[in-house]
Amino acid sequence: MGGKITAASTQLRPDPRFNDRVVSRFINCVMQDGKKAVAQRVVYDAMDAIEAKLEKETAPDKPANAFELFQKAIETVKPFVEVRSKRIGGANYQVPMQVNKKRQQSLAFRWILEAARGERGRPMHQRLAEELYNAAKGEGKAMQTREQTHKMAEANRAFAHFAN
Repeated sequence: MGGKITAASTQLRPDPRFNDRVVSRFINCVMQDGKKAVAQRVVYDAMDAIEAKLEKETAPDKPANAFELFQKAIETVKPFVEVRSKRIGGANYQVPMQVNKKRQQSLAFRWILEAARGERGRPMHQRLAEELYNAAKGEGKAMQTREQTHKMAEANRAFAHFAN
């Protein structure tokens, strides 16, 4: 049953390294089979790889550290609109709707992790670091997913009046 209010957001503790709740939530999304220590190691190793990559970069507008890049990547991937299927008069319509803040964040997490997990052959922390780095620059598979979502919403703009 959706829409149930839980205490999950108030009970969530900030992560140990960056002292941030968003990173903590991201670690929880990376976690599989309840192995939090493994998920933390993957995320923190990815952050270390990003730090190493940032030290080599010479662009003047580069983020100061891995944490800033992580925040920028999440903000960049967040979608503003999505299409939802709605049944009206016996027909199904793809209705574009605004996305609330919490869902924007969870979609961004999901798309980044799907993109990183979809690639094979390298350790997870390297794939995650690369995907976060690309997302911060506005590239990568997660950004393609966001663009596709926005295109679908734009294409179905004619049905926007069905949104309540």
